[in-house]
Amino acid sequence: TLEKGAPVISSDGERIGRVEEVRADETVDVFDGFVLGTGPLGLDRHYVAAEQVDAIFERGVVLALAAASARDLPPVREDGAGNS
Repeated sequence: TLEKGAPVISSDGERIGRVEEVRADETVDVFDGFVLGTGPLGLDRHYVAAEQVDAIFERGVVLALAAASARDLPPVREDGAGNS
């Protein structure tokens, strides 16, 4: 289970942030993606779709994206918009 605060690692091994919010429909056990927090305090937030996740481990998540590509993920606005 992916939890808030879990470290997020790019496919090329760089720690790029942490999980800020998991997006899922638990009633049908469907994982949609998560909000990635980056920057000094995790305040820059980006949406990561389930298809962009390579593996989920007990202590973190590995993306199917290199660090450079992860930096170009769509931003998540405070009102929740901008989530693909």
